[in-house]
Amino acid sequence: MALALLVPGGRGQLGRDVVAAAPEDGLVHAPSSAELDLTDASAVADAVAVFASSARDAGYRPVVVNAAAYTAVDAAESDADRAFEVNAVGPGHLATSCREHNVPLLHVSTDYVFPGDGTRPYEPSDETGPRSVYGRTKLEGEHRVLSTWDRSWIVRTAWVYGEHGNNFVKTMARLATTNETLSVVDDQLGSPTWSLDLAHGLLELAAAVSSGATPPRVLHATGAGETTWHGFARAIFTELGLDPNRVHPCTTADFPRPAPRPAYSVLSGKAWADAGLTPLRHWQEALSTAITTHAVP
Repeated sequence: MALALLVPGGRGQLGRDVVAAAPEDGLVHAPSSAELDLTDASAVADAVAVFASSARDAGYRPVVVNAAAYTAVDAAESDADRAFEVNAVGPGHLATSCREHNVPLLHVSTDYVFPGDGTRPYEPSDETGPRSVYGRTKLEGEHRVLSTWDRSWIVRTAWVYGEHGNNFVKTMARLATTNETLSVVDDQLGSPTWSLDLAHGLLELAAAVSSGATPPRVLHATGAGETTWHGFARAIFTELGLDPNRVHPCTTADFPRPAPRPAYSVLSGKAWADAGLTPLRHWQEALSTAITTHAVP
């Protein structure tokens, strides 16, 4: 039996790649955040009810993949109420409706739920401790989803870039055309993640849980390996055929931002692999494919 997917945030960077990667024999409804506002409980209830009923009537297994989020990390510091509504209240509404209609829910979260002072890859079970409004609201969203519906799963990811929306790869490519040199922070460590690879991982998980599998309820999915933003930028320049020595290292202190950035954001993929899910490929391989296939930038 094929999957039917409801993808809130379906017009965003990740949502559009989930749609692109979805099997052709499935059914996909991917409303934008304007079309389906997760902060509107009645709208969410109606959307999930209609989706679940129509999917089952047509012989599909329904799954919700929530790609909607307030992701403006710096803006959230001065817009905390709205960030909380979108990142915490909204997912809670979604989990409630999924519970009422017995629909598995995959909810995408972030490395920002951790304090960022680690020295080894964070496991899903490690103690959280967000230091930004964005991270705190995303963590509250996780709590509401997990406590509301026992067929819900959290997938944390990090440093996502893709064909759609604004992201680091596009920014570096744009700045390369106007700046002879660039300064990029070299004291923050993480794992770049191509949104299309993440989308394939989410779809694999969706297929598994819709068939009755019970993997751990909190999982991490990022590109394999690790680097700094400076190292990532140099790799981008190299893949674009540009001189990577145009990218110079600097410190986080050189570029203060409203929201604190985690110094260490590497997430362990062990639980993901142990659950029988396909590990995402190494971030450098993914970046090369993304750029050479013109999917990015």
